[in-house]
Amino acid sequence: MTINSIGPHTTIEEIVREHPELIKILMDYGLQCVSCGEPLWGTLEENAMGKGIRDLELIIMKLNQNL
Repeated sequence: MTINSIGPHTTIEEIVREHPELIKILMDYGLQCVSCGEPLWGTLEENAMGKGIRDLELIIMKLNQNL
């Protein structure tokens, strides 16, 4: 299954597996654990909330623009 569109319920696992080129965008917005020793998994929404990130819609827009 290929991701055609990213939304708040898209998992980090799906993004990393299918579009590793998008990891930099996640890191730019504070989701840097994606590629460090402590993997960050779950949905974009869950992780943004856990990190106190308020501009999730902007992150989703950037990810979709770079698909």
